Amino acid sequence: MEDNKERIVVGLDIGTTKICAIAGRRNEYGKLEILGMGKAESEGVMRGVVTNIDKTIRAIQKAIAEAEEQTNLNIQVVNVGIAGQHIRSSIHHNGITRKNSDTEITVEDVARLTEEMFRIVIPPGNDIIHVMPQDYTVDYEGGIKDPVGMQGAKLEADFHVITAKTNDIKNINKCVMRSDLEIENLILEPLASSLSVLSDEEKEAGVCLVDIGGGTTDVAIFHDNIIRHTAVIPFGGNIITSDIKQGCMVLTHQAESLKTKFGMAIAEEAKENEIITIPGLRNRPPKEISVKNLACIIEARMEEIIELVHAEIITAGYEGKLSGGIVLTGGGAQLSCVKQLVEYVTGMDARIGYPNEHLGKSSGELKSPMYATAIGLVLSGFMALDDREERYNQMQPDGRKRSPRDNGGFFKKIMEKTKLLLVDDLDSKEY
Repeated sequence: MEDNKERIVVGLDIGTTKICAIAGRRNEYGKLEILGMGKAESEGVMRGVVTNIDKTIRAIQKAIAEAEEQTNLNIQVVNVGIAGQHIRSSIHHNGITRKNSDTEITVEDVARLTEEMFRIVIPPGNDIIHVMPQDYTVDYEGGIKDPVGMQGAKLEADFHVITAKTNDIKNINKCVMRSDLEIENLILEPLASSLSVLSDEEKEAGVCLVDIGGGTTDVAIFHDNIIRHTAVIPFGGNIITSDIKQGCMVLTHQAESLKTKFGMAIAEEAKENEIITIPGLRNRPPKEISVKNLACIIEARMEEIIELVHAEIITAGYEGKLSGGIVLTGGGAQLSCVKQLVEYVTGMDARIGYPNEHLGKSSGELKSPMYATAIGLVLSGFMALDDREERYNQMQPDGRKRSPRDNGGFFKKIMEKTKLLLVDDLDSKEY
C-alpha cells in the first residue's frame, strides 16, 4: 500500500450467481467509500460451493481486473466469504484452571481458553473456521460478558463453533491463490452481511438475519450483541427460477427475467387479468404467462424457504425472543412483497436490509441488498485492522500486553479468535 494512512480493503464475494470484488477505504467521517467494483457471472459455484475450479478462477480474475481498472490498484490481498450447505454450527463448553487466582484474568487467559476449542473433536473432513464466545463463567458465577480484569481460579465459557468441509475450504483457497491473490480473512458470509445491514440496537434486542442468495439462504441469529446461531438453508433464488422454468415451460434466462421484472411473493397481490407475452421458440407462436400463476409459483417456494428459516429460529430457542424481528437481505430480498410474506408466515416484524448506513456518497447500485455480503467483507477487513492496531497499542515496553477492561464487541471477538486470521501487519502488504 503506497500510503499507510490511506488503507484500502478488498472484499471478494464468491457467490452462486455472481462473483463480486469491492475495494473501499474509510473517508474522514468513518464511512466506507467504494473506490471500485468488479463482478462476473459465477458458473463454477453451486449452492455456495466451488464445483468447477477453472470457471471460478476465470470469474474471480475478471471481477478483480474490473476492480483494478476502476481503482488503479494492484490488488493482491482479499477478504473472502464462505457459505454453503456444508457449514455447521454447534455450542460447546470449555474451561481452564488458572495457576494464581489472586491475579486478574488477562486477555491471554481468554485467548488460551478459546484456543483450546480448536482442539475439540469434530467430524472427519471438517475444519473449524470460527470459535465465538457466548457467555463466560468465573468461579461458577455465570452470565459474564467480559471476564478480563476479574479475579478467579476457574474460567469457563460456552462457545459457538462453526465448521466447514476441509475440501471446500481448500477449493476456495485454491481458486483465490491461482488468481494470484492472498486471503487475509476467511469469513462466514452471514457474519459479513450482518456488519453491513444490522444495527447494534437490533443485535442487542435480538434479530434474525436472513440472506437470500442465489444458491443458499444464510441465517444468523443475534441476541445481547452476540451471535447465537447460524445455519445455511440449501435453497435460494435459483430454485425459484428453476420452478418458474418448469411451471411456465420457458427457458432459464426467460424465467429469471420473469422473476426479477414481474415476480411477486404473494399471489393475492397479482392482478387476475395481467398477461406477459414472451417470444416463442423458432417458428412457434409467442407464449403468454399469467402474472397470477407466476406469483403462485414464487409464493409456494418462498413460503417453504421462510418456513425453514422459522424452524431454525424455533430450534435455536429464540422464538418470541427477537424484538428486532427478521432482516432480509441478499438478491432474493428484492422480490416484491417478500417482506409481507415473511411477516405473514412467521408472525414477526420484518424489514429489508440495505447496506446504506456504512456507505459514503456516490455508492449508487451498491446500496442494493445483493451487495450486502461483499460490503460486509470490506467492513470486516477494517475491523480486523482496527483490532490489530489496538492490540499493538496495548503492548507494554517489555512486550507484554495490558489487560484492557473492554475488549470490544462481537465481531472483534470473532476476528480475535478466528483460526484463519493472519497476525502480520496488513500495512506491510502491497495493493
